[in-house]
Amino acid sequence: MEIEITTEEIAHHFYAMGHSVSLINNYLDNAPEDMEPEEVEDSISRNARHLEHMLTKDFWTTEDMTEVEAAITRADS
Repeated sequence: MEIEITTEEIAHHFYAMGHSVSLINNYLDNAPEDMEPEEVEDSISRNARHLEHMLTKDFWTTEDMTEVEAAITRADS
C-alpha cells in the first residue's frame, strides 16, 4: 500500500532535515560544554543516521540534498 504525501509534508520533512544538518555542523564546530563527549558523538550519529534514512525516501522532487550529504560526510569522518 503506497502512502501519498503532500507537497507541504515534503517541505516540512526537508525543513526538519535542516535542523539535523545544523545540529551536526554546530556540534562538530563547537561541541556544547554541558554535554559529555559521548553524548555529543551519539547525538551527531543519530542525526546523521536520520538524514541517511530520509535520503532513502522516494517522495523527494527537486530538493537540493547537497548540505544534507555534506553533513552526513562530516559526521562520518
